[in-house]
Amino acid sequence: MHGCDGRNIHNLTERRKLGFFSCGTGNPIDDCWRCDPNWHKRRKRLAECGIGFGRNAVGGRDGRFYVVTDHTDDDPVYPKPGTLRHAVIQDRPLWIVFKRDMVIKLKQELIMNSFKTIDGRGANVHIANGGCITIQFVTNVIIHGLHIHDCKPTGNAMVRNSPSHFGWRTMADGDAISIFGSSHIWVDHNSLSNCADGLVDAVMGSTAITISNNHFTHHNEVMLLGHSDSYTRDKQMQVTITYNHFGKGLIQRMP
Repeated sequence: MHGCDGRNIHNLTERRKLGFFSCGTGNPIDDCWRCDPNWHKRRKRLAECGIGFGRNAVGGRDGRFYVVTDHTDDDPVYPKPGTLRHAVIQDRPLWIVFKRDMVIKLKQELIMNSFKTIDGRGANVHIANGGCITIQFVTNVIIHGLHIHDCKPTGNAMVRNSPSHFGWRTMADGDAISIFGSSHIWVDHNSLSNCADGLVDAVMGSTAITISNNHFTHHNEVMLLGHSDSYTRDKQMQVTITYNHFGKGLIQRMP
């Protein structure tokens, strides 16, 4: 895929050693991959490290690597190859990594397609000051190692969600990560703060979700699991929340 010929993917972020942060601590997710000094050569092993109800989320494990090389988001309908938006809308499984540190300001919400991993390990990647991540009516998504903050309401615009389809989006609330009618989702090791609405909202029958090892700070309504007592499909919702750090400046919904 864009920016990657299959030979250099393991060396893109080798410079940033992550193993020393936590290995052998008893956290089963971290111990699964951080104890491996060559984790960067076996990135997709992360998909074997999930626990809880979202443990079967494989993300883009069975696809190719896609290297994000461009931080821009100039056109949400016709995204440029090399951008994060171009990566997440593809119809095939992809394991998405980043060539370098970057701050991504999205013009509109980032609408994920199924069987995607966004893997920020080894780079300092911020999604900030614009739209953020929407996981809607899809399956098998892993979001790992991102800084997501200062998300704004977006919408009343056309946005692409696959190579063959784009459509009109009404106003999005400004969640950091919105999970809507989706399953087999794993949100792990992200830093989330200061967004217009929720940090992680899972609604409309979403299930088979794990929210783990995230750092939440400086926010009012942190997390929402199910949007209405009258919505019967939420009765089957299964969500694991584990090893998260609910930090400074939080007010409510934890969860």
